[in-house]
Amino acid sequence: MNIRCFQNNFSAASFPLVPVQLPSRMETHLWYILPNEVKSMSLLNQYSELLSPCEKENMNHICGDDLRKRALLARTLVRTTIARYQINNQANPRSLKFRKNAYGKPEVEWQVDDNLCPVPLHFNLSHTSSMIACGVTMNVPIGIDIEEKQRQLKNNILAFSRRYFSPYEVKILTAISDPEIQHQEFIKLWTLKEAYVKALGRGFSGLPFKTFTIRSKPATTGSFNLSEDFVSKASEIIVESSDDLENLTNEWQFALLELAGSHYAAICMEKDKTVGGEANTPMKLTVWKTIPFIEDECVSGTDAVVAIGGLIKQ
Repeated sequence: MNIRCFQNNFSAASFPLVPVQLPSRMETHLWYILPNEVKSMSLLNQYSELLSPCEKENMNHICGDDLRKRALLARTLVRTTIARYQINNQANPRSLKFRKNAYGKPEVEWQVDDNLCPVPLHFNLSHTSSMIACGVTMNVPIGIDIEEKQRQLKNNILAFSRRYFSPYEVKILTAISDPEIQHQEFIKLWTLKEAYVKALGRGFSGLPFKTFTIRSKPATTGSFNLSEDFVSKASEIIVESSDDLENLTNEWQFALLELAGSHYAAICMEKDKTVGGEANTPMKLTVWKTIPFIEDECVSGTDAVVAIGGLIKQ
């Protein structure tokens, strides 16, 4: 475990972010922050200095101190995470510019000149009331989703599943007799499906959950599991199209984690063909817990990051 602590009284103008090497091929970096651990108003005020005028304006329209704080931390996490990689010598989180694709997925708008090519860095953000996470890859798209393990649903799980999930997924959930296990498997499945549509850059409205199926197969055989657990530690997570959509199902790698003992985290990234993307190549994963400018802690290989499903190498 690697912990770096910085001065509590930092100057936002100095941006003392520890540089980090870009992810290698088939590697994901995951950074997360726990909002309840950020209590200093002085620190929050300095985070606000990093935001663009548009972001500040959007922040002012958010009702409620807690919601406004989480929105501020989310934008801070994205800006400081990307700035750590010092791409094209751009290490100032305030100078980063963003744009959105047709479905609203944010992307970095790199400021490059004629001698520099745009950098193929991809990122994705997810948040709950108690955690904010940002995933980063190179060369391939990424989607992430985090959900609280104890997330409560207003609707009946099976009724909700029949409305949004594929027949296979509903069949699996229906077969689970224990209500708590059924609840946990539902959240895991939702997290995986959310990560997939975010990796595609389309979101829920662009690709309804009912049009594809998440399932697992043992990493050592070609057969599929049909049990009370959607995924297991030694399984490969795959996606199958229900509507025979083009190029959506064969090129994606998944990881499912328990994060900080309180959340499920799903990562979906496109397989990199240059490193044998068709093969069962494990996803290399490095995870940091952070309070930007105050503390960075690499938690990979600790109890804070527990692999639940997918082919993962920490």
